Amino acid sequence: MKFKKLAILAVAVLAVFSVMVGCSRPALAADATVIQIGFENSMSEPFGQGLVRWQELVDARSGGSLKIELFPDSQLGSKNKLIDSMLLDEPVVTLADGAFYADYGVKDFGIVFGPFLFDSWDECWKLVASDWYKQQEAALEAKGLKLLGSNWIYGARHTLTNKPVNTVDDLKGMKIRVPGNKIQSIGFDVLGAASTGMDLGDVYQALQTGTIDGAENPLATLYGRKLHEVAKYLILDGHVKNFTTLVCSANVFNSLTPEQQALLLSTCKEAGVYNNELQIASEAGYLKKMVDEGKVTVVNPSAAVLAGFKAKAEAFYAQGATFGWSDGLYDRVKAAMK
Repeated sequence: MKFKKLAILAVAVLAVFSVMVGCSRPALAADATVIQIGFENSMSEPFGQGLVRWQELVDARSGGSLKIELFPDSQLGSKNKLIDSMLLDEPVVTLADGAFYADYGVKDFGIVFGPFLFDSWDECWKLVASDWYKQQEAALEAKGLKLLGSNWIYGARHTLTNKPVNTVDDLKGMKIRVPGNKIQSIGFDVLGAASTGMDLGDVYQALQTGTIDGAENPLATLYGRKLHEVAKYLILDGHVKNFTTLVCSANVFNSLTPEQQALLLSTCKEAGVYNNELQIASEAGYLKKMVDEGKVTVVNPSAAVLAGFKAKAEAFYAQGATFGWSDGLYDRVKAAMK
């Protein structure tokens, strides 16, 4: 029984992907489409479990015409490599954020990853529902990338270091790992740190050897990568309220049937709601595990300390021309989220 299989295979270290056609699997219906999702996180994280729910929803509702396969822990390559492959019309899905989309030509999208932009998750969802956000989605699609969902909480991002950080001034000169994009790099540089772009899979060893002094991510990812074993100081600065998106090649999405497109979009959104419930419920548990297992010292900064972080972050939004932002972008975004 033959079917068309949209799949990405990692080929050695080059992570070269190819579409497999004409393979046979008794469990799938004729002409079933298989989409592989590559991501950096572990399956034990809430995000990994959210993807499992998405996989289950597609299995239950597609009648066997559509299947999702999951590849955690960067098995299909880094985020940048996966996005590059999408632009070559390879059928792979991954998670990415506005900071990455800015580097791929939709400059204004990068502001959503600016430090201390959002005061609440509610502001995030208001922005996602706004006309401004729809314009960014359309601009991204014109570049060849299709957003499947934007309602997934990745988590508030905090900073884990090998030296104590009690105020923003303590970050001065510290090498802090950030994902490899300009927005997140400058977002930490303005706080006084020396940002260091690095794949997530390399962070544990870099902390262990002293190549970097710290890393930032939501608690689920910090714990999932066991970074608390090699860095013992955590400040809950929440510098970015990180909602994330699931993205694929626009051409690959358009090659699906209308029914498959609608199913993929609706189930992605539904799985995002489940992911968000897990993320919110798990934060206290991850924090306790980091303290109990790693003997991590936690700083819960006061309002005054956070005000110091926010004051330093203002320099980020003054660099709109550096990022290629349109005039008045910050004011438009702040208005859209209200």
